[in-house]
Amino acid sequence: MSPLSSDERRALLDLARQAIVEAVCQGRTLDVAPALGAMAQPAGAFVTLHQRGGLCGCIGQVGASSESLAATVARCAVGAACEDPRFRPVRPEEVAELEIEISVLSSLEVVKADAVEVGQHGLVVAQHGQRGVLLPQVPVEHRWTRERFLEETCAKAGLAPDAWKHPTTVLLAFTAEVFSEADFRPERRAKAG
Repeated sequence: MSPLSSDERRALLDLARQAIVEAVCQGRTLDVAPALGAMAQPAGAFVTLHQRGGLCGCIGQVGASSESLAATVARCAVGAACEDPRFRPVRPEEVAELEIEISVLSSLEVVKADAVEVGQHGLVVAQHGQRGVLLPQVPVEHRWTRERFLEETCAKAGLAPDAWKHPTTVLLAFTAEVFSEADFRPERRAKAG
């Protein structure tokens, strides 16, 4: 998938917010209009929600499905707000405080542990039906080394931290195009320009 335009990024962020408002405030599912361009292509995506600087939800889909990127983002946004088992569902009065971040994923590729690049790759670790996923921005935010990134992804899968060394463990890498509502705030654009 080619990189998204600024307008497509903004449209996906707006769509994610609309889907959350419909689900949380109205108790309805947003009817996603047919998408155009890159937003019509199938792609994996994650929607991450922050509130007052802290994570409050993150749900995604690693691989592309038959639905459009737009539909995937809308579904994952509602999932992040209402269905992430690590957090309580977002309340209507909290919707305005949410900061939405979207990660559009590349396809998955088998990778050897020594080829994993912190800050470049997201990671999927799979073994015996258990699977853990961490986005590329996670190890950067925590200042992890490659080995710690591998260990934490194993832990996310419910595996031993060194499971990535086992020959039956599958390591898959992906890249992500990451953008958030903060990227479109006037003060952020002024600093970038």
